[in-house]
Amino acid sequence: MIKISSKFFIILLFLISYSNLMNAQLNNFIKGKLYTIDSISVTGLQNFSDKTVISYSGLRKGKEIRLPGEETSGILNKLWNLDLFSDVNFFVTKVDGDKISIELAIEELPTLSEYKINGVKKSKTQNIIEETDIKKGKKLSESFLTNTKNYIKNKYKKDGFLDTKVNINTIKDSIDNNTYKMVVNIDKGPRIKIKNISFIGNEIYSQNKLKRKLKNTKQKKSIRFWKKSKYIIKDFKEDKDNVVDFYKEKGYRDARIISDSLIRNNDNSISLNINVEEGKKYYFGDIKFIGNTVYFDNQLKQILGIQKGDAYNGVLLKKRIADTSKPDGQDITNLYQNSGYLFSNINAVEVSAVKDTIDFEIRINEGKRASFNKISVVGNTKTNDHVIYRELRTKPGEIYSKDQVVRTVRELGQLGFFDAEEINPDFENVDPNSGTVDIKFDLTEAGASQIELQGGYGGGGFIGTLGLAFNNFSMRNILNKKSYKPLPMGDGQNLSLRLQASQFYSTYSFNFVEPWLGGRQPVQFSTNLSHTIQYRYDYFTGTADKSQSFQISGLSIGLAKRLRVPDDYFQLSQALSFQYYNLNNYFTGLFTFGNGQANNLAYTVALTRNNTYTNPIFPTGGSTFSISAKLTPPYSIISGRDYNKLGDLPEFQDKNGNPLIDKIDQEKFKWLEYYKFKFNGTWYTKLIDKLVLKTQADFGFLGAYNQDRGNIPFERFFLGGDGMINYSMDGRETIALRGYENQSLSSRDGSIIYNKFSIELRYPITLKPSASIYALTFLEAGNGYDSFRSFDPFNSKRSTGVGVRIFMPAFGLLGIDFGYGFDNANPNLNEPNGWETHFVIGQNF
Repeated sequence: MIKISSKFFIILLFLISYSNLMNAQLNNFIKGKLYTIDSISVTGLQNFSDKTVISYSGLRKGKEIRLPGEETSGILNKLWNLDLFSDVNFFVTKVDGDKISIELAIEELPTLSEYKINGVKKSKTQNIIEETDIKKGKKLSESFLTNTKNYIKNKYKKDGFLDTKVNINTIKDSIDNNTYKMVVNIDKGPRIKIKNISFIGNEIYSQNKLKRKLKNTKQKKSIRFWKKSKYIIKDFKEDKDNVVDFYKEKGYRDARIISDSLIRNNDNSISLNINVEEGKKYYFGDIKFIGNTVYFDNQLKQILGIQKGDAYNGVLLKKRIADTSKPDGQDITNLYQNSGYLFSNINAVEVSAVKDTIDFEIRINEGKRASFNKISVVGNTKTNDHVIYRELRTKPGEIYSKDQVVRTVRELGQLGFFDAEEINPDFENVDPNSGTVDIKFDLTEAGASQIELQGGYGGGGFIGTLGLAFNNFSMRNILNKKSYKPLPMGDGQNLSLRLQASQFYSTYSFNFVEPWLGGRQPVQFSTNLSHTIQYRYDYFTGTADKSQSFQISGLSIGLAKRLRVPDDYFQLSQALSFQYYNLNNYFTGLFTFGNGQANNLAYTVALTRNNTYTNPIFPTGGSTFSISAKLTPPYSIISGRDYNKLGDLPEFQDKNGNPLIDKIDQEKFKWLEYYKFKFNGTWYTKLIDKLVLKTQADFGFLGAYNQDRGNIPFERFFLGGDGMINYSMDGRETIALRGYENQSLSSRDGSIIYNKFSIELRYPITLKPSASIYALTFLEAGNGYDSFRSFDPFNSKRSTGVGVRIFMPAFGLLGIDFGYGFDNANPNLNEPNGWETHFVIGQNF
């Protein structure tokens, strides 16, 4: 019998040559002859059928095959590559003229029936299972077992567990044939700490200077708690590059790390020795631009920002040519790409190095000017196309601009309808010959509707809140029954309804926003309706006294237009609002009259600028600022009435001729007269990795045209606490300042002026569409004042603390803060206010 094995195929030639000595049936076998397969048999199978193996092999009865030949080796390799068998053998069992009989002898790999991983937490085992593809039914090949063992060892070594041990045991399962159980035992061992880091060969910069350039590789120190002394291979490699970049930034072009060594210490720690070669310091010489026709040399030199005689800085030169860390960076490549030269190629080439001076040529191949061809959007399953296309800054036929591509990504992210972290433009059909490029924006819909359902105790009773916000609403389909899924959505409009009630008050509000009024220009139309009724608290019964009530009804209409000057990040908004106040036997310290009405007709104008980066939930850069003025007509100036002498008029006197203060105040506040200015500035700065610094400054002032009328009792500022809207609905503005009780930093009647400063460090835990979570720590200072004369921005109440924010599309923003107030809200007390807990729902500081 002739045996053709995949492992010993070379021997096959000899076995066939001398086959007449082994089996008399093969005396007629002729080497290299073309035979027809008469029959095929398979032996050694346990789980597979004969037909399956024969089908995989490609053999069939009646097929012609040359023995030996390339086709035979191909059949064996095909069966081996299935990774299902531990051995495959090919036998010729009979030769009858031009016909042969073939036998495939198969030895199957064992199958995994059960598995268990020991030595790591359950939360970590799932990752290992997924990454190594451990699963029931898996074939236990030697390569699989070896790869699994090596992968786990390397995985933990990368995290600093240099002594990780992995043992894989397989045990035959008695239940089924050729099945095995597998146990993976992992002993991570201790995480190896770095005891000492030493630089060798450094003369220009000290050990400590160079150690500071190792951002994530630190030697063990008892005083350091924010950076652990873990040895992680990936971090160490990046840190070595940081050291070399540091030298190059200082002019040492030839600096390099010659070698590094890891030494194991007796106390199970390691020491790292890094051998550096500093070289000499170089300077920039002449820098010439070659090939530029679009921009003059002086224009390019201004962007480059490097002068002859400056210390050589290879890192800076590379960034000024093309800053890959910033898509909108101020570099020469972006200068060209923002002017349509997508195919431009810019390289800095050293042309001479004499002594310590290096001359450069900036060689520019401008290429053909490109234009946008086809712009497509995919992935929007809810949002209508026109809502997306009106935000695109990339238009077919227009000159290509990288800045417009980046701006489009930002605008789509700011809509809030899509996962901002997953918006990536795909460049397709980039054709340098025709000078065209297609761009596809692949979007992932995120939840745009939110529900607010909460209950709590406050103001002497239970408060229930129901709020619905539909941030991608479609008003035009309100009568289209087919569009209710469950509501008509997709046109980018905002519709919100809110009901809040307790036994002491109830409030209803309706708000609608159309961001593109008419559909042609980014002119935002908004309207708001609200009604509130509040009852006095009866201290004898502990219930609401409905004979004493305060009602507020309001209506506002606004328009906001995106400007083009100074740039199109600016927006000018205007609004006209009216509020009607009705007091019925409602006597409090805030009002000097308890019966009567007040009217508030006001015009608000605001200028805002918002260029924050793509994700509106977690901006990593940019800024926002707004300045606004809310004005009422100057009724006293128009009428010329002397409000200081109202008490001299008979209708404002009692029978004895004494002035009636409540009637006088009722007349003063029949039509509210005031002006109100507010400013807010917020800046976001990315520090390291995903760590973001948010700085903020706020200011507000409420003034009066006529001092005889005085400041109105409405529209005041109440500072302190979580900033959430509470049960007092007298037109006040609540300003958050954590670390203090709600509204404790303003007087009982509220402040007419306030200032607030805030610094906040944020770090994201996850920014997935299902839930965006980030942690924060903050420093805040601010105060409220009763008059402009008492205003002192340095007399502020200070606080610090930590918190967390969770944004879920269905519920909006949720959060909790723990703030510590360094000062006391009561100026007569010198002790700090201490810790306060603040819950945040539906707003962002």
